Amino acid sequence: MELNALTAISPIDGRYRNQVKNLAPYYSEFGLIKYRIQVEIEYFIALAELPLPGLESFSKSLYPSLRNIYLNFTEKQAQEIKEIEKKTNHDVKAVEYFIKAAFDNLNIAQYSEFIHFGLTSQDINNTAIPMLLKDSVQEEILPLVYLLQNALIGIAKEWKGIAMLAKTHGQPASPTTLGKELMVFVERINNQLELLKNVPYSAKFGGATGNFNAHFSAYPEIDWIEFANEFLNTQLGLHRSQFTTQIEHYDNLAALFDNLKRINTILIDLDRDMWQYISMEYFKQKIKEGEIGSSAMPHKVNPIDFENSEGNLGIANAIFEHLSSKLPISRLQRDLTDSTVLRNIGVPIAHMYIAIKSLLKGLEKIELNKAAIDKDLENNWVVIAEGIQTILRRVGYPQPYEALKDLTRQNKKITREIFEAFIETLNVSPSVKAELKTLTPYTYTGVKFEY
Repeated sequence: MELNALTAISPIDGRYRNQVKNLAPYYSEFGLIKYRIQVEIEYFIALAELPLPGLESFSKSLYPSLRNIYLNFTEKQAQEIKEIEKKTNHDVKAVEYFIKAAFDNLNIAQYSEFIHFGLTSQDINNTAIPMLLKDSVQEEILPLVYLLQNALIGIAKEWKGIAMLAKTHGQPASPTTLGKELMVFVERINNQLELLKNVPYSAKFGGATGNFNAHFSAYPEIDWIEFANEFLNTQLGLHRSQFTTQIEHYDNLAALFDNLKRINTILIDLDRDMWQYISMEYFKQKIKEGEIGSSAMPHKVNPIDFENSEGNLGIANAIFEHLSSKLPISRLQRDLTDSTVLRNIGVPIAHMYIAIKSLLKGLEKIELNKAAIDKDLENNWVVIAEGIQTILRRVGYPQPYEALKDLTRQNKKITREIFEAFIETLNVSPSVKAELKTLTPYTYTGVKFEY
């Protein structure tokens, strides 16, 4: 079988390929190769800027031509690198040889031995990967999360004044407002986004075992730590880890994945609440012409978008969990288990991406069913008992909690009329009785939040 959307094993590259195609420039093999070339080229330019002895005569006018090697990189060229790799059996060395051939074409072959100078493969990989991760999160993931936040805020403002029965432990509880309940998720997501801003995109750059052995032996007069810090921190916008083995220790990468996992967990909570509200008929779903909810039951309109979102978020979190627990562990100065694991970082990102899109689609389809919400409120006048007994506490009425407990735990439905009759029996002033009678499930919703 030829590889295409129908024959792909992973649904990411099959069924959902069209949804995640924006992630391909980062997490595909092509994307990784391109970022590796970028690191190699920018490293060479940084050496020329020193200038490193031997590169004093390298003309700055050639920098644009060097950068074009990665800026105009094509799939055909990526395939050429894969052909080189068949001979080298080493992916990063194949990139080095490709760049050397490009130097030949630019008639600067005399400088080609300064490509990958003093480096090990992980200096390239552990710089390219945080770069592509940072770019993809900032350019694709965060904008989608912000879009979701704005959608939730928009719905919350639209339904700001909609009183709704709350459920704690699955039981009727003090009424709330629909808008405020949605803002709970907005705040939770925003809190995690603030934490995410503080997680550095850390990179390793220090030679074979992190000590600049080769660099220092060739040019001991150069401050290689200062050079590498300037290169990674300032020029590439990363955070260079100062003490490393052959590889980045991945602690901050794990923190990033844990942070994304927490965002996903919040979204799973949102998916389940929306699913439940639809089940309770608080929301109806807009019907799209031609869509089928069930192959057997014509009446059904299933909450499939929220279910799809929840399922994909679960897969994403399972992989994020493995990444964050496995990557920081490496035997002595390095084992190879991180290599194959790192190739999968795009998988949970893609599932998260699919999930948020599904969640947004689900939110676009919901319609308020105020009649069902009001019906629940009308059937649960019992929830204002809290307010009545609290006002009675304020005026010094004896044992108000116990009095309301005796009333509301009777084996009969508590209605407005029962409460009004109860209030008339109370030994309190007429003004207090009037105040108590203003309490209803529709108005007993607490403070008015601003958002």
